[in-house]
Amino acid sequence: MKILMVCLGNICRSPLAEGILQHKAEQHHLNWIIDSAGTEDAHVGEAPHPLSQKVGLLHSINIGGQRARKFLATDFNQFDKIYAMATDVLENIRGIAGKYYDAKKIGLLMDELYPNQHINIPDPWYGSEDGYHRVFDMLNKACDVIIKKYCTNE
Repeated sequence: MKILMVCLGNICRSPLAEGILQHKAEQHHLNWIIDSAGTEDAHVGEAPHPLSQKVGLLHSINIGGQRARKFLATDFNQFDKIYAMATDVLENIRGIAGKYYDAKKIGLLMDELYPNQHINIPDPWYGSEDGYHRVFDMLNKACDVIIKKYCTNE
């Protein structure tokens, strides 16, 4: 299974989502490939936001080695499932992907937990540390559902 988490800049939400899902996959002995990307290129090459790293570490998840990258149209060829953190990200992905867009492979991450409710994971970029904790909790719950849905080891 190859899963891509996507947000705007790939420094707050999607790196945490990547780290959380990778951690859970390893706990379940799943040989999954988890990656993340952003639809904007302003932070390419940068490490995740310090507060994303801090919140991850509080849960024993180290995302400090990740580096931001831009989402590519060809990511649709590389991944089995692509999760957008919010509806604006989903629309950006559609625009970038062009002919590569595959509606069967993409969805909002929170739709795994709350189907068809189209709940956005808020971007904590401009807020306080509390926002990063709330985002972590949302991501963690959604990743639990993904593990249960796709895990064939149990």
